Amino acid sequence: MPIRSLALAAGLVLVVQLGCARTPAGRPESPPPPVSVAVAEQKTVPVQIRAIGSVKVISTVSVRPRVPGQITEVHFTEGTDVKKGDKLFTIDARPYEAAVKLAEANVAKSTALFKGAELTLRRATQIGLTAGSQAELDAARTAVDSARAAVAADEAAANAARLQAEFTTITAPIDGRAGAILATRGNLVASTDLNPLVVLNQISPITVAFSVPEQQLPLLAAARLAGPLRVEADLRGGGPLAAGTLQFIDNTVDPGTGTLACKAVFGNEDRKLWPGLFVDVTLTLGERPNSVLVPVAAVQAGQQGSYVYVVGAGDAAEARPVTVAFEAGGQAVVASGVRPGEVVVTDGQLRVAPGMKVDVRSKPAAPTATAGGAK
Repeated sequence: MPIRSLALAAGLVLVVQLGCARTPAGRPESPPPPVSVAVAEQKTVPVQIRAIGSVKVISTVSVRPRVPGQITEVHFTEGTDVKKGDKLFTIDARPYEAAVKLAEANVAKSTALFKGAELTLRRATQIGLTAGSQAELDAARTAVDSARAAVAADEAAANAARLQAEFTTITAPIDGRAGAILATRGNLVASTDLNPLVVLNQISPITVAFSVPEQQLPLLAAARLAGPLRVEADLRGGGPLAAGTLQFIDNTVDPGTGTLACKAVFGNEDRKLWPGLFVDVTLTLGERPNSVLVPVAAVQAGQQGSYVYVVGAGDAAEARPVTVAFEAGGQAVVASGVRPGEVVVTDGQLRVAPGMKVDVRSKPAAPTATAGGAK
């Protein structure tokens, strides 16, 4: 082979060797893994409990007739709002009106007999007392007492008949929204029927039932002593949150789930909350000042607990154990382990090892921290 060709081949081998620099272990050196980072912030954050809740009505009434009869009128449209006292149904009142007239006639009859008995007693008293007249006087007094009792009984019967006649007009016992009409005009109904005529649900105000972990009970009890607690409900459909107030905390913890049942009441004037809906509930217990926050994505779970990668001098990653107090709005409130202003890895942790240099894709600006130390 010519000398020129040998020299050219040796040069190519040298170039290839220089292009494939190797580590002391004999393997090609890997470039630093790319990561995304964020800066730990310090600010005042609300202390909140988040849960899944269900919307429930405060009052629900199954409207049933008190007297049997045929429905002659339906005074409302199903699915509409009704006020307390509004007419809902009318039952044929003619049999009951006849019963009222009969009862009133009996009252008039017994009243007349009572007056006659009083006249008889008055005459017996004026004649004077003799051996024979004493028995007549006693009989007259007994007749008066009996007539008086008959009048009272007939008046009670007349009142009962009037009440039965009033029951032929069925009115709404509460303010609410009417459901489907289950008995229309012309149907024969009775108080013993299994199905109601209609079901009324109170929509405004309304409650949301949810549960909180038993570990939050001391904090919840202390916060409630300070005043009413705000509760927000998210319908998951966008728009403003519904705001309410915590109304009820159960008196026992469910041993099966380790949770405590709670209820919040909402005005619901805009009718956004509907019975049976599931909503995201946020219960605000207070505020935590000088809190250190990092994105939830920065917190990793390990065998020794939670940790984050902190990017230090020379872009070297340090695995730092942390204690997370709670999460709020996609941010983890760190009780210990991270200081304000430190840079934490939020993406790419799977390619990072403690002490490894990382390739920070973007250098975030350090936020302005609030006064005070981290908690």
